[in-house]
Amino acid sequence: MSEIFALDSRRQVLIYNRGLMPYADAWKWQRSLVTERLNDPNCQDALILLEHPPVYTLGQGASLEFLKFDPAATDWEVFRVERGGEVTYHCPGQLVGYPILNLRHYRQDLHWYLRQLEEVLIRVLDVYGLKGSRIPGMTGVWLEGCKVAAIGIKVSRWIAMHGFALNVCPDLCGFQRIVPCGIADKPVGSLAQFLPTIDLKQVRLDVIAAFAEVFDVEIRSL
Repeated sequence: MSEIFALDSRRQVLIYNRGLMPYADAWKWQRSLVTERLNDPNCQDALILLEHPPVYTLGQGASLEFLKFDPAATDWEVFRVERGGEVTYHCPGQLVGYPILNLRHYRQDLHWYLRQLEEVLIRVLDVYGLKGSRIPGMTGVWLEGCKVAAIGIKVSRWIAMHGFALNVCPDLCGFQRIVPCGIADKPVGSLAQFLPTIDLKQVRLDVIAAFAEVFDVEIRSL
């Protein structure tokens, strides 16, 4: 008797697991991937995972009042980009994820998408016995009152870019120069504050596994 094997019909996501990359290079890369998918909706989705050298980014409508320095008179890199949200900080030890997804194949609902990204990170924390949580009306993931993950996206014709930043084991000093995400009354934290031996390489793998689970996709590593 012949056996019939069901083909995996889940959507594939290409994983680009990279190291330290200047913000400008990653931004240009994202935009090129989005352009490819706007021109050809059949392109596979992608997830870029990387770290950035120290850099500040502001969302499209972000207020400069949340910077504690003059961006025109500093050696720090500062970029205003097309994502939503206020100012944030990236540095080594923070895992940044840029999903390039065609939401027409998932759900055409930005609130749903933001909650899915939060869910990915909450499940990663759960792997380590950490209870990540949401705060109603705010985007991101909190751990015992500290914000450990920021999320900001841009969607063009339902192609998503930008994404999330998870503070695994960064030097948090750079956050002191801003009001992170415009939230003055809640501190920024990292997973290493709760688990000093946490390994960033393993967290990368955990993020990939959680992403595949939450979005119900098949992972294809490059």
